[in-house]
Amino acid sequence: MARDPDTIQREIEQARDALAVTLDELGTRANPQRFVDSGKESVRAKLDEPKIRYSLIAVAVLVGFALLRKLFR
Repeated sequence: MARDPDTIQREIEQARDALAVTLDELGTRANPQRFVDSGKESVRAKLDEPKIRYSLIAVAVLVGFALLRKLFR
């Protein structure tokens, strides 16, 4: 059964539009800046935890103390 050329044209245009939407969505999902932002947010959230924050402060103080001691010896 032969199909009408106008129907075929409409189907092609619908498929093209659907493909464009899919490609736009994939481009948004695979955006490298999105991955960077997500990584920054997770690191900030982890550093906001008191256990992590105070541990890092303690390590920084110890390293600073060790450097000062080394300089003045």
